[in-house]
Amino acid sequence: MQTIATPSGVALWGRGFRPFFLAASLYAAGVVPWWLGVWTGAAAPHAWLWPAAWHAHEMLFGVVAAAIAGFLLTSVPVWTNTRALSGAPLAALALVWLAGRLAMAGAGRLPAAWLAAIDLAFLPALGAVLARALLPSRQTHNLGFLVVIAALALCNAGVHAQALGLAVPAAQALRLGVDLVVLLIVVIGGRITPAFTRNALARQGVDAPVRARAWLDRAAVAGAAGLALADLVAPRSQVSGVLALAAALAGAGRMAGWQTLRTRGDPLVWSLHAGLAWVVIGLALVAASDLGAALPPAAGLHALAAGAMGSMLLAVMTRVALGHTGRMLVLPRGAVLCYVLVHLGAGLRVAAAALPAAPRGLLVCAGVSWSLAFALYAALYARILVAPRVDGRPG
Repeated sequence: MQTIATPSGVALWGRGFRPFFLAASLYAAGVVPWWLGVWTGAAAPHAWLWPAAWHAHEMLFGVVAAAIAGFLLTSVPVWTNTRALSGAPLAALALVWLAGRLAMAGAGRLPAAWLAAIDLAFLPALGAVLARALLPSRQTHNLGFLVVIAALALCNAGVHAQALGLAVPAAQALRLGVDLVVLLIVVIGGRITPAFTRNALARQGVDAPVRARAWLDRAAVAGAAGLALADLVAPRSQVSGVLALAAALAGAGRMAGWQTLRTRGDPLVWSLHAGLAWVVIGLALVAASDLGAALPPAAGLHALAAGAMGSMLLAVMTRVALGHTGRMLVLPRGAVLCYVLVHLGAGLRVAAAALPAAPRGLLVCAGVSWSLAFALYAALYARILVAPRVDGRPG
């Protein structure tokens, strides 16, 4: 892989994971408390669609989009043996993301068309950067990432379309965006989790085969992709329920061969397994609700959003930030608490959605715990993300 030193000499702009992981964690730590303030009446909502839509949009196209950018901008150059985006171009892309967040903060005060134009710029710009590496590489198995980024951009456009007064259902666009991120988690998690597990067990001298079955991987990906399509054309139907159930069963089946229980002593590995377990749980809850069980749809939605997305973001960000700064794969002291807090927050949020008369404080505790997980990540990893690699290499 070709590498160059950051022109400005500022380590923060050495690789994509640095600014975008830091941005994702800081924004996650701040946007959830703001939403809790709106929900409890302590803060004024933005005059843009409805408050829950603003919250969902910023979690998906603010927090999650930044984390996706950080991962793909770091991994794609490795996969394709191409030069990574760094220096001023990386800073410019980060500023495009930041401009979108500032515009959304001004929702209701900025003209809706300006707001849409500013916020919609990031994902196409990210896709263009990734396409420059992926298209010439002829790695057809990785081209799907460009399709998902493009589809996410269209989902974002759909949300803004309703804000502009067009007959486009923003809620459906947001739900499809969640499905697409779950699809990314199923694909990427299915690649890295068994590989990292196999390596970790080998380092420990544990003789236990980690079996990755291609047909189960394909079934899990097909089920997740099928659910996204169903939520586009036949949401909350028998079809979406069956596809969610199939995806959940395939996800559980492939994890059965991954030696999950043997990873309990290595948090950098079990955190990945736990994140994928949330995918299975969330898909099963979606299936139950869509197939007629007396379960609110919000339970499955938040298992996938707060649970799968939140926990996988932290699992990947904690590991990538160590490995790509030349450090040993050993968590900083106290970092396991990030995992504990995010899973606790997700569990409480799902419970708050599932219980018909959940105490008001349950949702507050869920939000506080979840946001504290990302605040702790930012506190522990900021110095890692802004400091040069410990081995002296560029990046």
